[in-house]
Amino acid sequence: MAADNASSVTEFILSGLTDQPGLQLPLFFLFLGFYMVTVVGNLGMITLIGLNSHLHIPMYFFLFNLSFIDLSFSTTITPKMLMSFVSKKNIISYAGCMTQLFFFCFFVFSESFILSAMAYDRYVAICKPLLYTVTMSPQVCLSLLLGVYGMGIWGAFAHTGNIMFLTFCADNLVNHYMCDIIPFLELACNSSYINLLVVFVVVAIGIGLPIATIFISYGFILSSIFHISSIEGRSKAFSTCSSHIIAVSLFFGSGAFMYLKPPSVLPLDQGKVSSLFYTIVVPMLNPLIYSLRNKDVKLALKKSLDRITFFWKRKHNG
Repeated sequence: MAADNASSVTEFILSGLTDQPGLQLPLFFLFLGFYMVTVVGNLGMITLIGLNSHLHIPMYFFLFNLSFIDLSFSTTITPKMLMSFVSKKNIISYAGCMTQLFFFCFFVFSESFILSAMAYDRYVAICKPLLYTVTMSPQVCLSLLLGVYGMGIWGAFAHTGNIMFLTFCADNLVNHYMCDIIPFLELACNSSYINLLVVFVVVAIGIGLPIATIFISYGFILSSIFHISSIEGRSKAFSTCSSHIIAVSLFFGSGAFMYLKPPSVLPLDQGKVSSLFYTIVVPMLNPLIYSLRNKDVKLALKKSLDRITFFWKRKHNG
């Protein structure tokens, strides 16, 4: 059925971020820089956690996966976006567009649920420290991770399936720098309130559940912190959560701004800017937030750099 519906449109043209010629090249280099920082930061975090055995604990197991998700998420969006700055027409095939939409949804949902798994991990560490190793056993962590990616697959199939049942007639200009849900709903000939309802229901489950988990976890965490008598103990507990709170606020804040308003309330050009934030900026900032505010990661980085310096000196002196 999807193939029949798509027969009138075999490719889409992505309008990109802006149509102002003077901005194309500066924006190309700006976002290329962002992408390089994202790749280096997230690959660096993956390598650090993989190579340092003292980071092989649940908190960093989830952080390892967050970095993998951020790297993949950015790679799904940014290279095609960079094309729009340097080519006259940024054409993408129907199949290519649906593939990008699928992976975009998969990584957005996976990121939401990995952030909620990290909140649960912080809750157990602060509220039930004596039971931490039992509660967050490798089996539990693996089950949580399977749940994270399972929900990612569910969200991706639900959104992509919803869009594939739309008919696109003559107009194939997508007013965005990527294949996203709302521009497609506006472009389709047969888009109805049911399609919009599906989007809101899927987003409410896929984003609502993680947000509820995060709020409940932090409710218990705050209650537990206020019962800690020493100021030093309180500040230590707060510092273990601060990176996560910043990451959660950035991701869900920008996402909510884009999707929890009807398209008529939020002009698409304004929507493009807010979606830029969580598709490009958040994956770049996450490794920086976790490395700059985390003693364990800083220590692992120092050890790794010392090891590299030692081998380099030995090689050149030998």
